[in-house]
Amino acid sequence: MKIMFYDTKPYDKIWFQPMGEEMGFKIKFQEVKLNEDTAVLAKNYDAVCIFVNDDAGKETIQVLKEIGIRTILLRCAGFNNVDLKAAKDAGIQVLRVPSYSPEAVAEYAMGLLLTVNRQIHRAYVRTRDFNYNINGLMGIDLVGKTAGVIGTGKIGQMMIDILKGFKMNIIAYDPYPVEGLDVEYVDLDQLFERSDVISLHCPLTKDTKHIINKKSISKMKDGVILVNTSRGALINTSDLIDALMERKFTGVGLDVYEEEDAYFFEDKSNDIITDEDLIRLTSFRNVVLTSHQAFFTKDAMEAIARVTLENAKAVEDGLELKNLVLP
Repeated sequence: MKIMFYDTKPYDKIWFQPMGEEMGFKIKFQEVKLNEDTAVLAKNYDAVCIFVNDDAGKETIQVLKEIGIRTILLRCAGFNNVDLKAAKDAGIQVLRVPSYSPEAVAEYAMGLLLTVNRQIHRAYVRTRDFNYNINGLMGIDLVGKTAGVIGTGKIGQMMIDILKGFKMNIIAYDPYPVEGLDVEYVDLDQLFERSDVISLHCPLTKDTKHIINKKSISKMKDGVILVNTSRGALINTSDLIDALMERKFTGVGLDVYEEEDAYFFEDKSNDIITDEDLIRLTSFRNVVLTSHQAFFTKDAMEAIARVTLENAKAVEDGLELKNLVLP
C-alpha cells in the first residue's frame, strides 16, 4: 500500500517512517494540509493519512475518488473534519484511532485546571522578572468542590478518576451513560448549575457544537472554571469572550480553539494575527490557551502510529476493519 501523509511535522516522521517501512508500506510526507486543491498530490497512491485540521469535505472527497483513493486513515480519534456520507457514497473507507492515550489528554486537562485555578502561568512570568509578590494569585481548594464532566468515554472516565483523587464531587453528562461507572449522571442543566469546574471530553457533532454558549453559560455559577481539551467548536467563542468580559469565569483552560486550523501546529510568531477572537482570548489573564497538545506524549504518538498503520494493514489484507467510521 502507498500512503500519502498530509499536514505532517518532524515528530510524525519519527514514529511513522520506521514503523511503516517495517510493515512494508510506501509512505510520502506532505507538509501541506489536505483540501480540495492539494488532494491531487495523492494521485497514484492507495490511501491518504490526515490529522485534525485537514479538510476531507465533500469537494475533497470527490477529488480523492477521481484519483483512485479508496482509504482515508485518520491519525486521531475525532472525525468531524470528514464528510462521512460523501466518503461512503464515493466508496472510500474511513478509519480512525479511537483510543491512543486517554491518560495523556486527561492528565493535561487536569494540568490546565490546576494552572488556571492557582494561576501558575502568571506566577511563572512574575518570578522570571524577580517579582515575588503573590497578590492577585489566589485560587480555591478543589477538595469538596463539584466537577462536571461532559462526555464519559475513555478520556472522560480517566478525567473522573483523576478528579476523584483530588476528592472532588463528580457529576457527569453523556447521552449514552456507561453502565457500572461510579459517577452521578445528571442532565446538562443540572451539570451547568451545580458545577464549580466543567471539563469537556465529548466529540464534536451537530448535537455538541456550541454546547457551551450564552444560554448554557448563564446557568453556570459565577466563578466557574471551564476546561476544554476536546474540540474548539464545542464552545461558542464569541459568547465565551462576552462572559469573560463580565467576569463570569475564575479561569478558562483551552487546548483547542474554534478557528484553530489556520494557526495551531504552526509558528505564527512573526505574523500579524488578524483573528480578533483569538487576540481577545489571549488578552485575558485568567485564560490559558495552548496549541492542541494534550495528546502529545511519547506513549500516545507510538500508539497513534501503530494503530493507524494497523488499520492500513487490515485494509490491505482484507481483515476486519475494527476502527471503521460510518456515517
